[in-house]
Amino acid sequence: MAREFEVRREQDLAATPEQVWQAVATGAGNLGWLYPMEVEPRVGGKVTRADGTVVAWEPPHHFAVRVALDDGFSNTLTYRIEPLDDATTHLRMGIHWVHTGVVDDYWDTKADAAEKHVDFYQHGLAEYLRHFAGRPAVYVKAGRDERTDDPADFAALRRRLGLADDAAVGDRLSLDLPGADGGSEEVVVDWLSPDFVGLRGPDALYRFFNGSSWNWPIWLGHHVFAADTDEQQVTKAWSAWLNGA
Repeated sequence: MAREFEVRREQDLAATPEQVWQAVATGAGNLGWLYPMEVEPRVGGKVTRADGTVVAWEPPHHFAVRVALDDGFSNTLTYRIEPLDDATTHLRMGIHWVHTGVVDDYWDTKADAAEKHVDFYQHGLAEYLRHFAGRPAVYVKAGRDERTDDPADFAALRRRLGLADDAAVGDRLSLDLPGADGGSEEVVVDWLSPDFVGLRGPDALYRFFNGSSWNWPIWLGHHVFAADTDEQQVTKAWSAWLNGA
């Protein structure tokens, strides 16, 4: 029997429809809030993320990507973009998963993770459009090798970031940046939950993911907008930081 799972979200964004389209439907835009995903701009075009295919391309109003795997799994990601009267945009996003093959024991875990990640990413989209729209970004990803199911591991990471036990969204703190030339910068907490930490700096969105919620490795995926960013150097520095070096 096929199993299905769907996530739908709507949000108003402080951006024009063209800016929202650029953010969700182009490779350059995705680097600013999501992850690397190059898009061939046409129906039938290829999408590098998991060998997807563009199934809707109506700029700047309707964009959709479908991924189908040999094991019977498929998902469709859809964005519908509607202009509002006050120079803002209404975005409707949906993800529809279908599995017609043998469903593994982790289906419920993956569904829970997907729903929570969607909320975190959609918040990141709003932050990107509000503070960094149109700025070129470098995506910095690093992870630990080992899985964990111990919440204490992410609690320790939060303490290393300088987050107090009673920290809240809107708090400001000084973040020590890793690397020989890292220095420090003032950041604001823009997201805080048991599963994720989001910090916004003057030239970056710092994102930390609590793998222990799903017995996955802890990892980070930052979006750095500073013009002189050396992707390899910054990735190496954050990887060393994440792994305790």
